[in-house]
Amino acid sequence: MGDKKFPFIDQSYKPSRKDLICLFRVTPDGMSLEEAANNVALESSVGTWTPVSSNKKYVNKLGAKVFAISGNYVKIAYPQDLFEDGSVPNILSSIAGNVFGMKCVKGLRLEDIKMPQKLLKTFLGPRFGIEGYRKIMGIKKRPFVGTIVKPKLGLKTKDHAKVAYESWIGGCDLVKDDENLSSQKFNPFDKRAAKTLEMCDRAEEETGEKKGYLINVTAESLDMLKRADLAKELGGKFVMHDIITAGFASLQTLRENCKLGIHAHRAMHGAFTENPKHGLSMMTVADFARMAGVDSLHIGTGIGKMRGGKREVSEINEEMEMMRVKKTKLRLEQSWGKVKPVFSVCSGGIYPGHVTYLMKNFGNDIIIQAGGGIHGHPQGTRVGATALRQAVDARMEGETLNEYGKTHEELMKAMEFWGDVRF
Repeated sequence: MGDKKFPFIDQSYKPSRKDLICLFRVTPDGMSLEEAANNVALESSVGTWTPVSSNKKYVNKLGAKVFAISGNYVKIAYPQDLFEDGSVPNILSSIAGNVFGMKCVKGLRLEDIKMPQKLLKTFLGPRFGIEGYRKIMGIKKRPFVGTIVKPKLGLKTKDHAKVAYESWIGGCDLVKDDENLSSQKFNPFDKRAAKTLEMCDRAEEETGEKKGYLINVTAESLDMLKRADLAKELGGKFVMHDIITAGFASLQTLRENCKLGIHAHRAMHGAFTENPKHGLSMMTVADFARMAGVDSLHIGTGIGKMRGGKREVSEINEEMEMMRVKKTKLRLEQSWGKVKPVFSVCSGGIYPGHVTYLMKNFGNDIIIQAGGGIHGHPQGTRVGATALRQAVDARMEGETLNEYGKTHEELMKAMEFWGDVRF
């Protein structure tokens, strides 16, 4: 281990390929950074607050090691044998469990993790990912265009399905439920699935394009699986899952039992990702989501109504779509092996004027998803969907939105209504 005073600190240690690495930001409370870091390492592995007579020498070999300290940033290596294969809950219970409630830290934030290859291979990862989504939908190069049915709650099933239909006819590829729509009395799940997927089939016939409905199956796990089965029986291609509120165990159950694409909503993430000195980063959430098997994931936009700057969102996007990422100040290097890339979803206060920014900064392998930015168009949902699709087409053809808008009235009306985005 380390020295006698801080036995879980050993800055001469070189992590092995069998170690899981965590990058923490540690803010001590009433003690040195070294003492606080030592406490984090012991509490998240094999130690406790006082020596115990039941300890064995062989246990010490599994102790975590603080191997790097730079300012408030601390890197800790954990032997992979500490963790159960293929279990996100087990890993989180260790590295992000009791440690966040200890008095020794005023703040503790898990910025990123690096998974050892042997442990990573025990997770299923995405069934489809970017390439699979593109094959399902028949879209080779451009970003996907998506929307959320609005209002997010309150619409009766008939009107919900109509909004979805108008969106698809206007040019959307994907339509999704919002995070808090499940099976309320005004719009029960079974009825919504049948009617909206009927409208999806109709839109495909009328447009000659593949269309997808991301229906929210989030519920108690057995009910969730029943809902996913129904979506498949009715011809659905995708389901949606609230990965934070339902939990990673629920997500892993869905991935193991559902043959459809899984769209992940990150509802509630802000409760623990927004404080820069405490909680978990969205990067960490994204890592576990990719391991557990989501095919598409909300990552933010760097613009629009949601928090998350350009640098943060760009790095999360790279983490999701690349097979190997390099370390940065707040990100560890990672090789993803055979784990497929995830489709990044940019959503939250988005309208056609944002498209240039999104495609310039995050590339074409994104899903551009607008709610109010489609349904709030002065000429309604169908025209709003057309305007967003035209914005994507403009950039694919190398034209500015304003130039393209001169011959595409729907886009021009959106630009006049919401304006262009300066960056």
